[in-house]
Amino acid sequence: MVLFRFCHGSSIHFLVIVLLFVSLPLPCLGIRSFPTTDDIISDDLFRFTEAPEYRNGVHCRSDTVHIAMTLDSEYLRGSIAAVHSVLRHTSCPENIFFHFIAAEFDPASPRVLTRLVRNIFPSLNFKVYIFREDSVINLISSSIRVALENPLNYARNYLGDILDPNVNRVIYLDTDVVLVDDIKKLWNITLKNNRVIGAPEYCHANFTNYFTDTFWSDPEMTRAFGSRKPCYFNTGVMVMDLRKWRRGNYRRKIESWMEVQRKKRIYELGSLPPFLLVFAGNIEPIDHRWNQHGLGGDNVKGSCRSLHSGPVSLLHWSGKGKPWVRHDEKRPCPLDHIWKPYDLYRGNDGHRQSEPLDFFQLVVVF
Repeated sequence: MVLFRFCHGSSIHFLVIVLLFVSLPLPCLGIRSFPTTDDIISDDLFRFTEAPEYRNGVHCRSDTVHIAMTLDSEYLRGSIAAVHSVLRHTSCPENIFFHFIAAEFDPASPRVLTRLVRNIFPSLNFKVYIFREDSVINLISSSIRVALENPLNYARNYLGDILDPNVNRVIYLDTDVVLVDDIKKLWNITLKNNRVIGAPEYCHANFTNYFTDTFWSDPEMTRAFGSRKPCYFNTGVMVMDLRKWRRGNYRRKIESWMEVQRKKRIYELGSLPPFLLVFAGNIEPIDHRWNQHGLGGDNVKGSCRSLHSGPVSLLHWSGKGKPWVRHDEKRPCPLDHIWKPYDLYRGNDGHRQSEPLDFFQLVVVF
C-alpha cells in the first residue's frame, strides 16, 4: 500500500510520506486531505465554482458519518453535485467524512482529482483512495451497456479492503444521486438480525429478470438463495457494516459468482447481479424514500421517468440518462431541474450556479 498524507504548516504546503508494504490483500493508495487555504489548483481541467461553506449546528456532537463514493473524470460533475447536496441538507456537515475511490488509470490523476475536490470544498474532510483496476478486470464480463463494465463500478465490492480498518460502518452512494434530506437519518438506521447491509427493497419487481435462463434452469445455482425470499434492491445506496463484511469475507463470495458468470453467462447487468446473489432476501429493508432510483431511464434509451409515489429523501439518476448530459444537450427531463441547483460546474462561459433551493420549492414547478 502506498499512502500519501498531506500535512499543512506555515512553512510547507504539503509533506509526502511514502510507505511501501508488500503483503496487503488489495494494494491501494490513499490521499488524505484536510482543510487548508493554501491549496491552489494549477490544473484547469474542470471549471467549478467553490461551494458555500456549511457549518455544524449548535446541537452537533463529534460523531462522524462516513460516506463512500467513486470519483473519476467522467462522472466528476455528478459526484460534486452529490457531495454538495449532502452538505446542503445535513444538520452537521462538518461531521461528514467522504471516502472517494478513484481509478488508478483515470485520465485525471487521483492527485489532480484530490486537488479539485479541495478547491471546490475547502472545508471538506475527505480521503481519496486509488482502486487497483487489475484486482477486478479479469472478473468482469460484458454487459448490456459498456459503461456498466467500468472496473470502478465494482469498487463497492472492495470497500472492506480499501477503506481504513477503523472505518466500521459506511454509507455507499452512487455518483448520480442528490440528497434532499439529512443523511444522518440514513446513517442512524439499525441493521437488525446480524445483517450486513441495508437498502430499499423492491419485492414487487420481477426478480427472475435479473438472471438468464441458464441460471434458473440449474438447480445447483438456484439453491444459492436457500430459504431466502430474494427481492431486488439497488446497490447505488447502501448502509454497510464493514466489520461484518470483512468477517464474512463477502468480497470473495461476490467474486465467486463473477467467476461463474465468466464461464456460464448467468446475468446481463454488470455489477448488480452478483450482489443480489449474495444478499437478496437478507438485507435490512430501508424506506423507499432513500432511493428514488431509475430517474436516468432504462439502460438503452435513457428515457424520462417520473418520481415513484411516496416521500423523497434521495433522488437517483440510475440508468443511461445523466442529468448533466441532458442539461448540456438542452434536452433535460423534468426531474433534471431538481438536480441542476446542486451543479457547481461553470462551463466555458464562467457562469456561476445559483444557491440551491429546497427540494419542495423545486417540485412546485412541475
